[in-house]
Amino acid sequence: MTTAAPAAPVTPAPAAGRRRRLRGWPTTLLLAAVAGLSVAPFYWLVIAATHSDTEIFDWPPHLLPGSHLGENLRHLQDRVGIGRVVLNSILVSGIQTVGALVVALLAGYAFAKFRFRGRTVLFAVLLSTLVVPDQVMLVPLFKMMMSFGLLDSYQGLILPGLCVPFAIFLMRQALASMPDELLDAARVDGAGELRVLFGVVVPVMRPVLAALGIFLFLGSWNNFVWPLIALRTPEMHTLPVALATLQGMKANTDYGLILAGTALSTLPMMVLFLVLQRQFISGLLAGATKG
Repeated sequence: MTTAAPAAPVTPAPAAGRRRRLRGWPTTLLLAAVAGLSVAPFYWLVIAATHSDTEIFDWPPHLLPGSHLGENLRHLQDRVGIGRVVLNSILVSGIQTVGALVVALLAGYAFAKFRFRGRTVLFAVLLSTLVVPDQVMLVPLFKMMMSFGLLDSYQGLILPGLCVPFAIFLMRQALASMPDELLDAARVDGAGELRVLFGVVVPVMRPVLAALGIFLFLGSWNNFVWPLIALRTPEMHTLPVALATLQGMKANTDYGLILAGTALSTLPMMVLFLVLQRQFISGLLAGATKG
């Protein structure tokens, strides 16, 4: 009669779990350090916005909120009309982002799902515009807007940003991976092309649209060169242009105002990202999860 070999000792689950947690500590500490370095400049920006111009340059630096935020905001209102400036930026960026998304969706859908003469040539021309610097287009764009009488107007700020070649390219690539059978099923049920587009395509492409919308809004919100050229009156200024007018000679520059305005300009982007962060991450990972 043979005797069974003694069973190997089993490591208690709590001990194994503790070892796994200990092995993960270096990675956790590294990620925490990187996160701290990333958040530190933004934290200092917000803290500095609550201090006066002289307190900003104190050493050691102030790491707790001060009492000058309201005063800085009042001075901003007196100097540049910050309320009107923020509304201008929200209006221009919001309309431009929505319009650019609609144009990118329609053009990307046409390039991805329709067969028409010259499609390849048109798409190649579209891709070629991606390598053209934006500065090259400033003079022709200025002459065009001047001939239309759209300088120093909302239309002159919004229209040039409605057609974004990169956005069209991204939507075309995303829609190309969408099964044609899904669209054909909707057409068989009697849906027209617009119904197919907004009833079938848009819900599937929502994460991509959210991610693209954040990028477009960020680009429009931070746009400086074209508003600087196209605008004439301070009442039409957007945030980047208005903040640039606060920068003068060092002796005349109030950095408390500039930092308060800069902190204020980051809030819409923070809110937009927090609201759409799930769709934003899903949109970024959409292409990576496809086989």
